[in-house]
Amino acid sequence: MSRKYLLRLFILKFLADVNIEKTIIEEIKALGYDIICVTNINPGMPDTEVCKLANKENRILITNDKDFGEIVFRQKSISSGIILIRLKRHSIKEKIKLVKKLLIFYKDKVHNHFVVINQNKFRSIKLENTGV
Repeated sequence: MSRKYLLRLFILKFLADVNIEKTIIEEIKALGYDIICVTNINPGMPDTEVCKLANKENRILITNDKDFGEIVFRQKSISSGIILIRLKRHSIKEKIKLVKKLLIFYKDKVHNHFVVINQNKFRSIKLENTGV
């Protein structure tokens, strides 16, 4: 395998669900990551189509929607990874701080993982390769 191909495999790319705050998206971009937004593609896109897009483009889905937990584990619909932000009473500054901390210090636990950010901690579960 070429070096260019291997590098492409390890560069994290993200898909922001419609419920992710614009400032979080901007901060992820500022870290140098490739991120696209469902809002800019189709704000009414069904969750199943969001999953298909994430898989097709090898993107990690970032969402506040806990319904994706069922989609990931019962339907095995996302293989690239998902970050579920469960911070209801946190300010946007606190959310950004935790997302940045995850991507700077724990990025090896993001690709092909289901990551939950809640109450100043991260939980990460390795996803099975679904071949989707």
